[in-house]
Amino acid sequence: MGENASFWESLIYAHPTCTTWKQEAEGSIYHLASIFFVVGFMGGSGFFGLLYVFSLLGLGFLCSSVWAWLDVCAADIFSWNFVLFAICFVQFVYVTYQVRSVAFDREFQELYSALFQPLGISLTVYRKIVLCCDAEVVSLEKEHCYAMQGKTPIDKLSLLVSGRIRVTVDGEFLHYIFPLQFLDSPEWDSLRPTEEGIFQVTLTAETDCRYVAWRRKKLYLLFAKHHFISRLFSILIGSDIAEKLYALNDRVHVGQGFRYDIRLPNFYHVALPEPPPVPPPPRSHRLQRGSPRRQPAALSNCGSQLAP
Repeated sequence: MGENASFWESLIYAHPTCTTWKQEAEGSIYHLASIFFVVGFMGGSGFFGLLYVFSLLGLGFLCSSVWAWLDVCAADIFSWNFVLFAICFVQFVYVTYQVRSVAFDREFQELYSALFQPLGISLTVYRKIVLCCDAEVVSLEKEHCYAMQGKTPIDKLSLLVSGRIRVTVDGEFLHYIFPLQFLDSPEWDSLRPTEEGIFQVTLTAETDCRYVAWRRKKLYLLFAKHHFISRLFSILIGSDIAEKLYALNDRVHVGQGFRYDIRLPNFYHVALPEPPPVPPPPRSHRLQRGSPRRQPAALSNCGSQLAP
């Protein structure tokens, strides 16, 4: 304890205290370095935030090195500041290379701005998603089928970039698929990774379409490596399925003025406005005791039609 106390005492009290302060200020280079430090630490996150921080901090350490070389004439101060300047310069070059390496085609850039950027997905994560689909956008001509009912296997997950897809089953129209919606999200969600299946609906292009497709096995390998991407796609697919179900709900009706509600299919119906109650007939039109009951007009007409 005594040795430790003497070490700390020598470290603190070995230097003379400042009894007099310098009257003149340091040179302009020192103040310029301080300004670079203050402004540099105001940078944000992301690639461009890192470029902002490392560029200004590098300029600040460079100015400190020049100040130590010219004004202070201290080799140790100059050495430390120059080393820090070199580190910032290397980091700036590395981040610049990363920014250039994540450049995308126009359609992928628009897809990122419309769907992934609002969710806070970084460009590095988005690059992994794009590389998983080989950075390729597939074209589908008008009236060509993306999938046929009972024939096409479920082996990929596709996202519509442009155009419109018509979904039918047994020739009956179900709903449309619009840009930024998955083409086969219900099929994807209905199968486990080890299962196989075929489409139960037909998907036909109503216009010239373009879509991005991820192969099933390759996408599951990406999910296994990056759980964040797996959760991201789970949220996107779940939201897409909900939109399709509510699109179907607008078309499903049950007789007698009721609309079917998909949230509680066995118990709940949303009723349309009920018709006003029919007032009772006047007292004079009621049947008298012993008088014959009048047959309804509908039944009498049916009887007359059935009579030979």
